Amino acid sequence: MPADGIGAEHRHELIGLEIEPLRGIVRELGEKPFRAGQIYRWIYARRATSFDAMTDLPEALRHRLSISCTVDRPRISRVQESSDGTRKYLLALSRGGEVESVFMPETRRVTFCISSQIGCALDCRFCFTARMGLVRHLSAGEIVSQVLTLAEDNRDRCEGRPINIVMMGMGEALHNFDASMSAVRLLADPDGCAIPRRRITLSTAGLAPAIRRFAGEPIRPRLAVSLNATTDEIRSRIMPINRRHPIGELLDACSMVPLAPRERLTFEYVMLRGINDTPRDPARLCALVNRHRLRAKVNLIACNGGEGHDWEEPAMEAVRRFRDDLLARGVPASIRRNRGRDISAACGQLVLET
Repeated sequence: MPADGIGAEHRHELIGLEIEPLRGIVRELGEKPFRAGQIYRWIYARRATSFDAMTDLPEALRHRLSISCTVDRPRISRVQESSDGTRKYLLALSRGGEVESVFMPETRRVTFCISSQIGCALDCRFCFTARMGLVRHLSAGEIVSQVLTLAEDNRDRCEGRPINIVMMGMGEALHNFDASMSAVRLLADPDGCAIPRRRITLSTAGLAPAIRRFAGEPIRPRLAVSLNATTDEIRSRIMPINRRHPIGELLDACSMVPLAPRERLTFEYVMLRGINDTPRDPARLCALVNRHRLRAKVNLIACNGGEGHDWEEPAMEAVRRFRDDLLARGVPASIRRNRGRDISAACGQLVLET
């Protein structure tokens, strides 16, 4: 416990605060507002892990900050490394609970896959995270801290390469809307983490009302929608959220999202053998995109299996045929390379075994 007896539960958590709330805390401490900007840059741009590191602050202020505030990051409980260089992190959060995040190195960039919740409430049948149910939402600070922690632990691997952020880990980011969007603002802020908005992608299983709200946000990441079927019958079978927000409503909401001149929506399509990979599915998918006048691309993902999984992975030849059919019909399509499958770090595989 700090010297003045303030317990950790009563101290301000600074990671996750945007600049205005931070100015409020600085005023409480009797300091001038410009100090907030200094602290803000130390936390997010310089990624300081302690107040002692904030060397352009007066020593007395650093001491008061250490008594009344924290810049705690998650503790790394476990790191698993895949044969392809992917690293999966189990992070213990200071507010309690654990979460998984993934670091993926590539030749010209690195990608961090981060989580927005512990568990998930949406119960997509092919996703292992769904088996946990929803434990709790993460705060904006807990979301951003995953990025700070992975960047620090992979400093040499990140050197000289841009960072991509995909909010595709555990949880449904738009179910935790306010914290997720606050985290995006902190990540994208040039005075904050300074990760360009175009390098941040938020994935959703299809919460149509939240997508409409997302469309009105002044600072938006790229949007990836987990579509995974071309009929309401199949989508409702594998994604229960479709019973509340069927495909038509979902795509109408997607059509409201403003796009930059060269930007496209991404439709993620997890392929399940014999379920959503029939010869008729590419044509139906193209018809949906055209009917709703969407500027979109499709990212095909072969289902990732595991113990107790009810679905089978399609043959790669079938995935390529699906892609080629989409391309022939004028819809951009690609196949996602699954990373970290041997450590259960690929799409849909994150789940807390503890």
